[in-house]
Amino acid sequence: MEIYTIGFTPSTAEHFFGRLANAGVRRLLDVRLNNRSQLAGFAKGQDLPYLLRELVGASYEHELLLAPTQELLDAYKKRKGAWADYERAFLYLMSERRIEEHLEPAAFDVPTALLCSESTAEHCHRRLVCDYLAGHWSEIHATHL
Repeated sequence: MEIYTIGFTPSTAEHFFGRLANAGVRRLLDVRLNNRSQLAGFAKGQDLPYLLRELVGASYEHELLLAPTQELLDAYKKRKGAWADYERAFLYLMSERRIEEHLEPAAFDVPTALLCSESTAEHCHRRLVCDYLAGHWSEIHATHL
């Protein structure tokens, strides 16, 4: 099973939606805690369903189960915490939430991309979601767009 991931910064709308379309994504799963930020531009939660449907032919879902807590985000971003600490805490949070039991692997039969703001997946929780699920579901491959 292939799961795509994508960040919207610092991308243009054309490049962002083009990457999704070229990959054949049909469902965007927004894993941000806050999908309404003024900084999100074209990636605001209230605009994405329309833009995805019209430009890519994809659906939109906001999945807070896969988002970090505000406390985790603040410790890492605002207080400039170490990535290793954030990674460990977020992986623990996913295990507490038992995300592998709340999500259906069959839902990912539809080409799905996990959305966050970070430009690369290296230091982004969307990669951690894929890593975690790969440890619980069989044959997961993450492609970071």
